[in-house]
Formats: sequence, structure tokens, C-alpha cells
Amino acid sequence: MAGELLLDTNVLIDLLEGESSLVGRLGRDSDLLTSVVVLGELYYGANKSSRPTENTARVDALLPRIGVLLCDLNTARFYAAIKEQLRIKGRPIPENDMWIAAHARQHGLILVSRDTHFANVDGLNWEEA
Repeated sequence: MAGELLLDTNVLIDLLEGESSLVGRLGRDSDLLTSVVVLGELYYGANKSSRPTENTARVDALLPRIGVLLCDLNTARFYAAIKEQLRIKGRPIPENDMWIAAHARQHGLILVSRDTHFANVDGLNWEEA
């Protein structure tokens, strides 16, 4: 994998779990980014877990290693275009994933995920983890 990478929730969970094969494939931390939407999913998962304090601390510890993209007006425009394109195709994907895809397209990033439905998003640089 080359270039800056936007990591989806399932990839960051694997990193939190210490999946060593994934760490080697992803390269330098300076090239790793995620969406604030992904962080929301991670914190939600931590909060509903049997060890919320420990799991929230694990997410917090990950933050200095990766950049976090915030949503802005352009993100909303990319989201709207993606949602419309998927509606026309009849291939909807989860709402949060449309926002994550919007961030990847907005910033010209490679989205790394285990979710194959991202292949339905036109113009998205996507790689399966």
C-alpha cells in the first residue's frame, strides 16, 4: 500500500487488538488517518463493552499515532453525492460508511477496510484489509 491511508473502524479494531500482519502492511504511522466518524464508532463500541474504561483508554492511546479528519462543508457535499449515486444504483451502504467514504474521496485517500460494500462507491480508492 502506498500513499496516505484512511483506516475504517474494523481495521483500527484489528490494530487495537495487535494484529501484527496488518501493522506491517500499513507502514508508517505518519501516513495513517481516520475519520471522526470512525472514532465515534470506536467510542460507542468501547462504551457498550464489558470494560468501557479500559477500552476507551485503548482508543485514546491510539489517537497520537493517527491523524483524524473532521467533517466540514465539503465532506457533506461528497457524502450527498455518494448517497445519491448509491441510491441510483440501488446499492445502499450504512450511513456512517458513506461519511467515511466521503472523507476518503474528499482528501484523495486510500480507504482500507474489510467491508466489501465500499466497492460500490464510484471514484473511491479502496483496498480490502
